[in-house]
Amino acid sequence: MMLLQLSSAQGPDECCLAVGKALSRLMEEAQAHHVALAVVEREAGRHDGAYRSVLVSLDGADEKALSARWCGTVQWICPSPYRPHHARKNWFIGVAAFTPESQTLSREIRFESLRSSGPGGQHVNKTDSAVRATHIATGISVKVQSERSQHANKRLATLLIAHRLEQIQDDQRAALKSERRLFHHHIARGNPTRTFKGMAFSAQ
Repeated sequence: MMLLQLSSAQGPDECCLAVGKALSRLMEEAQAHHVALAVVEREAGRHDGAYRSVLVSLDGADEKALSARWCGTVQWICPSPYRPHHARKNWFIGVAAFTPESQTLSREIRFESLRSSGPGGQHVNKTDSAVRATHIATGISVKVQSERSQHANKRLATLLIAHRLEQIQDDQRAALKSERRLFHHHIARGNPTRTFKGMAFSAQ
């Protein structure tokens, strides 16, 4: 299991829409490659189907190959659907993968089993597969119930905490150097990994 983050990198609304379209395409490719994809976190944009950032989990034999196809800069060539007379037609988003380096992190986490809540009807109400994970040293806590088994939710919770810890370390390094080094602020626009075109988001 690994995490993949799609980010508009604080770009305009068109970049947020590109994130939404990229997410839809990624879901199609994950299904075709028999990789389970779950949306873990999302920050909505100002328009329907648009997102400033989306964090997904990938789980399957081809997860790394699928991730490698997307990581880097993604270019979307399309006239703005929000500003008809705008001259710009090139929009860029960033995609980055995250896998924890430490294999001992789970020993530093306290897990609690919870009753799942939310949509799902009677099946959800009868299962105790949800997990709350707390990193003992920092107090970082996450609740995960997107997976069907408690084991899978524990794996995802561990990934999320590792991701949060990495973000904290990035912020600390950024503060020391008086600059931000987080992924959201660094997208190379000159060398896209993948390029899509038009509202249909067709691959080029």
